[in-house]
Amino acid sequence: MSRLILAVLLAAALPSHAADLTIRVEGVANAQGDVKVAVFNSAATFLAKPVRGAAAPAQEGTVQLTVSGLPAGEYALAVYHDENSNGQMDRNAMGMPTEDYAFSNNAMGKRGAPRYEEARIALPEAGAATTINLR
Repeated sequence: MSRLILAVLLAAALPSHAADLTIRVEGVANAQGDVKVAVFNSAATFLAKPVRGAAAPAQEGTVQLTVSGLPAGEYALAVYHDENSNGQMDRNAMGMPTEDYAFSNNAMGKRGAPRYEEARIALPEAGAATTINLR
C-alpha cells in the first residue's frame, strides 16, 4: 500500500507533459509582413491576455506556425496577417479590422469576435494540428 501512495505522490510531482500545437493558416493574401497567432487558455483572458504567441513571415497561400511546450488542455487561437509589420491589428475608423484575421475552429462571432467556447480546441499531450482560414 505504501508503494502505491509513493507512486501516486511521485506522479503528481512530475511536471506536466508539454505538447506542440501546429497551426496551418490558409488564405494568406500575399507575402508582405507576418502572420501572427495568439494563444488563450480561458474565457476570462480570451483576446485580452494570451499565454503564448508566435509569428512567421507571410507567404501567399499557406503559412505554418508551431507553438511548442504548451501544457495539454483547451485553448482558443486568434490569428491575423500583419501586412505592414506594425505589431498590431489595424482597424478603420469604425473599429473594423482592415487586416485579414481568423479564429480557431474558423469560429465567427455575430457582431464581433466569437466567444472562447466557439473557438476552443483541445490539445492532447501528444500534440495536435489545426487549420485556420483567414478572412
